[in-house]
Amino acid sequence: QVQLVESGGGLVQAGGSLRLSCAASGRTFSNYRMGWFRQAPGKEREFVGSITWNGGNTIYADSVKGRFTISKDNAKNTMYLQMNSLKPEDTAVYYCAAHQYSDSQYNYWGQGTQVTVSS
Repeated sequence: QVQLVESGGGLVQAGGSLRLSCAASGRTFSNYRMGWFRQAPGKEREFVGSITWNGGNTIYADSVKGRFTISKDNAKNTMYLQMNSLKPEDTAVYYCAAHQYSDSQYNYWGQGTQVTVSS
């Protein structure tokens, strides 16, 4: 069974940085895409970005492009979300997720970690 555990959330001032981690376990992820999503209070969950486990190809939402970077450490089975130049509107619960390339949607989710950006 796939398990995803996020960590690294917290409170930061606007303009600051945080790095989130997503530790993955339960199987080999060589044919998986891993993603980050976020959900702010009263809003729908939105896509932040993703990375392919094999090739490391990344895509990002326009709202975070140039400020957030997704990376991975295959040896540690861990994905990261480096968040720079944080804005109050980045405040949300951040989730990591995963799906096999053969699946059309993300079907494994972590429990989420809170990120709060103060102005």
